[in-house]
Parts: sequence; C-alpha cells; structure tokens
Amino acid sequence: MVTKTYGTVSPERQKAMSGLEFVKGLVSGALPLNTIARTLGYDVMEAESGRVAITLDPTDAHLNPWGTVHGGLTATLLDSCMGLAIQSMLEKGIGSTTLEFKISLVRAITPETGQIRAEGKVLNCGRRVGTAEGRLTDAKGRLLAHGTTTCLIFSI
Repeated sequence: MVTKTYGTVSPERQKAMSGLEFVKGLVSGALPLNTIARTLGYDVMEAESGRVAITLDPTDAHLNPWGTVHGGLTATLLDSCMGLAIQSMLEKGIGSTTLEFKISLVRAITPETGQIRAEGKVLNCGRRVGTAEGRLTDAKGRLLAHGTTTCLIFSI
C-alpha cells in the first residue's frame, strides 16, 4: 500500500510534466494530493487519458444536520474527478481550472452507504475550454449523483 502525502506541487514541477503524468503521480503517491483530499478523506485511485476515479468512505464527519452526507462533499468529489479528467488530457505547461459545474443529487449518502466512487470522463477538450461529466456511485454501482463541468485551459 502506498502512503500518500498532502500539499501542493510547485508551478515549475507542474510545467515539467503532462497532465496525465501529473494525475498518475497523484495516484501512485509520487506527487502529493491536495490538502482538501486529506481534510475530506478522499483518494485519487485511477487515471488514464480522459478518465479519473476518486474514492471516499463517508463518515460521521461528512454529515449535514439531517444525518446525510453534505451535498458539498458530493460537489467536491465530482468537481475534483471531472477537473482531473480534463487535466489528464493536457500537454506540458498547460493547466486548467473550473469555470462552472452543475451537479444533481440522486440518492442520499450516509456512512452506511459504504465506499463511494466518483468517476470523471472528458466529453471534449479543446485549446481553451474542456468539458467533462462525472458520476458518483456506491459499491453496488447505484447512481448517487452526477454532474458536468466546464474548465478553462491556459498556459501555466
């Protein structure tokens, strides 16, 4: 099992690798995950060109006042997997950031749901704008939430 670290990757180091190399570095542990991953408890598990998967085990720390997982956690997981999927398509020296995203919550999530998986897939990646879709599912493959994103693509 790989021990993951948390932090940021310097712009110089980011410029030296393709987006796919960057995201695969997050998966392997060669690069640190962002600190929100530590705060929320998620991990980047899979990466290939145009597709990234993130997993998380919901806990009591993720609950809203009604006893279900806060929608902000769902939004963060979908934003992360979709944004990293776009990043996985980019050449050296190119970055991206979310311009907008939309999510739809389909089914309540609780700690009893067990591990959840957010998978982002690129729909289109151009020179200035990338779009992706994301699906959040439980271990049985049931859809919990889904979303879309538009990302701005730029030189680092």
